[in-house]
Amino acid sequence: MTEPSGQPTSSGRGPAQGDAGLLDVVGVGSALVDLLVQATDTDLARLKLPKGSMSLVDLERAESIHAGVHASAEVSGGSAANTMVGVASLGGRAGFIGKVIDDRLGRVFTTEIRASGVTFEPIGGEESTEGIGTGRCLVLVTGDAERTMATYLGAATTVVPSEVPLDLVGRSKVVYLEGYLWDLPPTIEAMRRAIEAGHDANASVALSLSDPFCVDRHQREFLDLLREDIDVLFGNEEELIALFSARSFDAAIEAAEETGILVAATRGAKGSVVTTPHGPVAVEAVPVDRVLDTTGAGDLYAAGFLYGLTHGADPARCAALGGLCAAEIIGHLGARPEGDLRVLAGAARLL
Repeated sequence: MTEPSGQPTSSGRGPAQGDAGLLDVVGVGSALVDLLVQATDTDLARLKLPKGSMSLVDLERAESIHAGVHASAEVSGGSAANTMVGVASLGGRAGFIGKVIDDRLGRVFTTEIRASGVTFEPIGGEESTEGIGTGRCLVLVTGDAERTMATYLGAATTVVPSEVPLDLVGRSKVVYLEGYLWDLPPTIEAMRRAIEAGHDANASVALSLSDPFCVDRHQREFLDLLREDIDVLFGNEEELIALFSARSFDAAIEAAEETGILVAATRGAKGSVVTTPHGPVAVEAVPVDRVLDTTGAGDLYAAGFLYGLTHGADPARCAALGGLCAAEIIGHLGARPEGDLRVLAGAARLL
């Protein structure tokens, strides 16, 4: 496994656009704009959306769902993009690779991610003449803070290997991939190109399992990736049990250890477990006054973990930093941090 390392950056959010220096993490994922909705279980049943899952929908279905609810906010999202914003908020140097169209949502996404300090090289260009637009995700949040997502990926489905900016990948210590992209046959080869370019540049490659349903669909492919291509794996309890066909969480952790890679497993209020050379280590969750929305909790956990990993922290400290970032995100609507994560981490003496 490649050992990412580096010195902490000065305070402030990420590199300026066009800065050609080394980056801590480059994320590859779907560039989406989130439409946040307060919903009830009755709404989910009416819309035929499985609670707690991410469902891929076409543009017509996305517009139909949107018409049936009231969106309370519109913010940029996308799993890997959220993680990169978290890394930048901690003071890290992050880049993002994703495809947008030059439409209203594409411009919203580009403006917001760059304003957060993330180096963004959008793939795409002119407004589509074929009815394909920038992706969007309807995030329906119920009263128990559970989120259910209906995602129209739009332009994200059209990424091809030749569009992956190898120069940006080659500047990273860690290349971070979101598992959702394996739902899109055209993008699988693009992800493999990013993996190859990362390894060629001596970068580590990290994968987020993204969703239990995604794991069910791609279990064999993900296991193959662990054997040959992945250095760091992120997943929650349900995802890891599904990945390893385990009967319990403990059994899933045992299977994870056998892979020999660094695995970070999140367990909600139970905290997280990370594999180390000396065995698995459990890290307690950071207490929160109120859980309002779990959207992005895993994404921000990965942000804290990856920031720690690229700045010399041991796995347990990486997990603690990830837990702190996740705790910030679940206290408000939306998957992007509202507080300054670097200030929070400094106060917790995790930097």
